[in-house]
Order: sequence, then C-alpha cells, then structure tokens
Amino acid sequence: MFKHCIFAKAFAFQIMTTTKNKPWKKWLIAALVVLLSGVAAIWWIFTEKFDDTKKVKTDFTVEAVSFIKEFQQNLKTANEKYAEKILVVNGTVAQIETVDTTANVKMIDPVTGDYIIFAFQEQHLAEAKALREGQPVSIKGSCSSGVYSEILGVTNISFKRCAVNK
Repeated sequence: MFKHCIFAKAFAFQIMTTTKNKPWKKWLIAALVVLLSGVAAIWWIFTEKFDDTKKVKTDFTVEAVSFIKEFQQNLKTANEKYAEKILVVNGTVAQIETVDTTANVKMIDPVTGDYIIFAFQEQHLAEAKALREGQPVSIKGSCSSGVYSEILGVTNISFKRCAVNK
C-alpha cells in the first residue's frame, strides 16, 4: 500500500543528487546568496543614521564668497577637497525657502549669481525659520558637491544635514 510513496521519495532523492543537477544547485545557492546580500545592503543604506551635525567635528571653516570662488576656479579640485566633509560657512543669508519638514537657506555671490544652498532637516528647522534675509550667519553642514549648470550659467554648491552654528 505505501510502496509507491517510498518509491516516489527514492526517485525524487535520486534526481536531486545526480551529477547533472549539481551545477543547477550551485547557481541556485549563488543566486540566493547574492539576493540576500543585496537585501542586506539596501536595508543598511535605508536605515543608516547620521550623527547630529552640531555635534560632529568641523573639517573646514570658510567664508561664503571665497568658498564659491574656489569652486569657480577649479570645480573638480574643490569637490575632491570638500565633498562629504563637515564645514562651517560664514556669510549672509540671501534667500530662505521653507517647506513642511525642510528649509533651504541660500548664500549668493552678488557678482556672479553663484550660490550655496543649505538643506536643514526637521530637528534644526526652527533655527532655519528664525533666520532673516540679509542676516549674517554661520552654518555648519556636510558638503554634498558643487556643480556648474550650463543652462543657468551658475555654479551651485549644496550642503545637507545643516544646522546654525552658534
């Protein structure tokens, strides 16, 4: 009565252990390992936390207009020097743009129109909203990069995770 079940199990076991199927098993295991590694990497990136910028050690302190001029003179060298570094930039607020959970503060070179844009996040939003255009300020943040827009004809330098430096 149960002989057919035993035969089926033995046959299935024989199919799974033949040499013809070993490369297939290896590819399946390799694909699973790659898939799990990808999922782990994506999870790590999306859940990454950063220290509060106010508490992080400053790498450079610069004046806004001279900082912009450094990017105008040699964009590549300036990006290599400042990208992903914590900077304190001293200058005058030219424009403030506020949205629900973020605020952007701009410092503009009055001669060329080139600018630095600082993105404030939720924990420092009140500080950014308290700023006024024309006010001298010191802002601390992580420099993302500087780019030249051929369409607009200006260089813009962006910062992330910013806070007012007191």
